[in-house]
Amino acid sequence: MNRRLCSNDPYHFTLNIQNNHMYMLPTVVDPPGMQGFCDRAVDGIASVFLALKRRPVIRYQRTSDVAKRIAQETARLMYEQESGLFDFRRTENSSLLLVIDRRDDPVTPLLNQWTYQAMVHELIGIENNKVDLMGFANIPKDQQEVVLSSVQDDFFRANMFENFGDLGMNLKRMVDDFQHLSKSSLNLQSIGDMAKFVSNYPEYRKTHGNVTKHVNLVSELSRIVEERKLMLVSQTEQELACTSGQAAAFEAVTSLLNNESVSDIDRLRLVMLYALRYEKESPVQLMQLFNKLASHSAKYKSGVCKFH
Repeated sequence: MNRRLCSNDPYHFTLNIQNNHMYMLPTVVDPPGMQGFCDRAVDGIASVFLALKRRPVIRYQRTSDVAKRIAQETARLMYEQESGLFDFRRTENSSLLLVIDRRDDPVTPLLNQWTYQAMVHELIGIENNKVDLMGFANIPKDQQEVVLSSVQDDFFRANMFENFGDLGMNLKRMVDDFQHLSKSSLNLQSIGDMAKFVSNYPEYRKTHGNVTKHVNLVSELSRIVEERKLMLVSQTEQELACTSGQAAAFEAVTSLLNNESVSDIDRLRLVMLYALRYEKESPVQLMQLFNKLASHSAKYKSGVCKFH
């Protein structure tokens, strides 16, 4: 892991910049720490391209001041200040660095995710490929912090982008295979069988730990999905994002706001999705949803009052 970035898998990395949304808020002057944020982002991007031994062509979203600033400072570093450091041999296909503004798609971050890696990240939390299960009940001591890496874990690599239904079936297949392996290890009838078992024991232990890890994770995900009624919530989220019908949407969101099993964060997301879709079409109903949100979730009351 580089000091400036953490590689989550062969296709993604994170700079681990905390509260980076603060630097995306519209302001007249730069917020405190803005230059430090830009420097951190530029250093992280530069580290990636140094590791890849590439100097990219840089493009950015013209309508975003933050994207423009990061792109220009990255270009200045690579092509002026440290041009010799990035003077790699030209390749047939040039690399492209595209800097875009996440605010252009406010909908996707508000939707519940249904693939394995995304669900663990959203509902439990992944930091530097580690998952902390210490606060969950019935988790063995040796499984309270687990590594979830597609480089080291074959099952995770094969299923990290699988939807929750297919994941469950694949996990059952994995458990069945391990049960078969466990039964065969109990049937030791000769010295040769014993020697073979001992030589394979480290792999057996590794497989046992991996099966236990994924069973624990999927069990916790299933529990959270049921407790928070995420199937119902997600259905309404998808309808808000993809279909039209203001009256039906208002009724569905109101029903979920009244459901005591729905968490505060899911209530907030539903109201935000409704606001993005129907703010101009039904401002009166939107205000009713704001008031209902504030009455059910006290921590959002001050924000709703400011909106008024």
